[in-house]
Order: sequence, then structure tokens, then C-alpha cells
Amino acid sequence: MKYFPLLFSILIFASCAKKSAEPKEQVNYESEAKSPIERGKELFDGTGNCFACHKEDQKIIAPSLQEIAKIYKQNHGDMVKFLKGNQDPIVDPSQYETMKTNFAITRNMSDDELQSLEAYIMSFSK
Repeated sequence: MKYFPLLFSILIFASCAKKSAEPKEQVNYESEAKSPIERGKELFDGTGNCFACHKEDQKIIAPSLQEIAKIYKQNHGDMVKFLKGNQDPIVDPSQYETMKTNFAITRNMSDDELQSLEAYIMSFSK
């Protein structure tokens, strides 16, 4: 029992003096960040529910992504303004009333999200 305080002191000293020789793992958050096109695809397939009407290369219900990208590129259109409901349609005006119902979704998106969605769609331009 009389050696207990000595042992206790040695244990405390040893535990305080020990430093980790292993370097801590560094996380590179930039490599985990997604490109605007990747974020746009997530919005297109998720929150935006755009995939329900728009397909990559064929018109089912609404114009294809390739057609949208081509027309916006040719006309230097502002897709973000359109998705906010602040620009007239330039791709298929006959489908405008159908598309207008989706403005409830796109108006709630941030500018960054809308720009990512635009980047994804414009990635289909040839």
C-alpha cells in the first residue's frame, strides 16, 4: 500500500508525457466537393423532378436535354431567369403552361442550385 502513491505518480507522468507519433489524417474537402454539373444532375434527378418529363436525347413529354441545350446556346438564353419565371420560353412555347407548374419548385432553389442545373443541362450541347 505504501508504494501505491509512487505507482500512481509514475502512471500519471507516463500518460502525460506520451505524444502520438502518428500524424492526424487530413481531409481534403475540395476533393469531396461536387462540380456544378454533378450538383445539377442531382437536382435534375432529385428535388427538381425534371427527369419525369425531360430525357437526354428524345422528346417524350417535354423537349430533350440536347434540344434545350442547343437552343439556349444558339440564342444565348438565360435558363436561370426562365426557371425563376422571369423570361419567356424559347425552346417550346407550346409546353409553357405545363412547365409553369414546375416553377413552384425552381423558384425555391438558390441561384447556385439553378446555375448548377443550367450547367448540367448545357453539358448536353454539342
